[in-house]
Amino acid sequence: MKVWHFSEMAYPPSWDKAYEMGTFRVEVPNQYYDPKVGADIYHRHYDEFQLCDELGIHIMLNEHHSTLTCLNPSVVVSMSILARITKNVRLLSLGSPIANRPDPVRVAEEMAMIDVISRGRLEMGLVKGAPYEIAPANSNPGRLMERFWEAHDLILKALSTHDGPFNWEGEHYHYRKVNIWPRPWQEPHPPVWITGLSPGTGRAVAERGHVVAALLSGGIAHGLFDAYRQRAAELGWVAPPDRFAYCALVGVGHNEREGFRRADEVAGYIRTASIVSEPFQNPPGYNPAAANAAKLRHGPSSGIPAVNLPDGRTVDITKGSVQDFIDAGTVFAGNPDQVYRQIVQFNEQVGGLGNLIIMGQGGTLGYRDTCDNLRLFAEEVMPRLPEIKMPENRYGEMAERVGSA
Repeated sequence: MKVWHFSEMAYPPSWDKAYEMGTFRVEVPNQYYDPKVGADIYHRHYDEFQLCDELGIHIMLNEHHSTLTCLNPSVVVSMSILARITKNVRLLSLGSPIANRPDPVRVAEEMAMIDVISRGRLEMGLVKGAPYEIAPANSNPGRLMERFWEAHDLILKALSTHDGPFNWEGEHYHYRKVNIWPRPWQEPHPPVWITGLSPGTGRAVAERGHVVAALLSGGIAHGLFDAYRQRAAELGWVAPPDRFAYCALVGVGHNEREGFRRADEVAGYIRTASIVSEPFQNPPGYNPAAANAAKLRHGPSSGIPAVNLPDGRTVDITKGSVQDFIDAGTVFAGNPDQVYRQIVQFNEQVGGLGNLIIMGQGGTLGYRDTCDNLRLFAEEVMPRLPEIKMPENRYGEMAERVGSA
């Protein structure tokens, strides 16, 4: 099981103002951002990522826009820095919201350049993007997934074509001469990751053989992963654990109390990330009609997502306790033994996974706590992960029958 560290490099100094306005995204004026403080935040996080390079923890980054919860509006810029200042670990860009980008070929060029600078350490995440990214991107949500898959196909072709320019005449993108320089280090292109929640996404990603990643979704990840496994079997192959990734918040301490305290601070991320003004929560056309109908059937909503616990309880995500989040599978916390057992249990629950993304920093967790959190995980938890037994893929026999037909 590979381990990746993820942080959104948030800006907590102005969170009080965001709470006062009732939104953390799109509408908070940047007059509440101090560039001098922001510079310190960037540098401390890059120091933490360099520590990951020493500890053998791979690095994952994403991007968000017009928000206090993430100071990384360009994953390409941060990945470029990391490609130069790290030497050992793999770098996961998860990722680039390609349907909101007007120029997929530029994305291919950027990914190829990072792959070369890092000497082949890039993992390339292509994502749909959050609903509240639509307004800052001035994007049309109505045909978002059509644009996403066409951009996906164009990017992969641009990265893997080496015999001269090709023409692209698609529904959403048109190019006369596609011929990127540089070409990527890895052949035919860096490994591709795609995030998702629904079984439909799981099936679509399986058809392309990419890694599918679920972020902070708890037991919902099981349906996503199972749909992937089933579709892979229908196509005649058995999906190995390395095709599955899950992201959870992590707080490891020398004792339970310290681990829970760290996790409580990291959980500031999930308590704030979903506080968004109503007009930006669900742009028309962003979600499939069936998903919107299902939400309506459950009655009026405050717009604040809830976390569903195994015992049937529903908890407001902005007010959940560390234990609530542990029960939901979105947080692993406590001393190293407790964290290890929680990972083992979750691995069994979702049918096995080969990539664990830990948010070892989030919310208000400071630099020293973050470094100790990462060291404890690397030294006390990570060496035991190879001991975890992967559940048997129940679609294995189906894949064998299809493969031999």
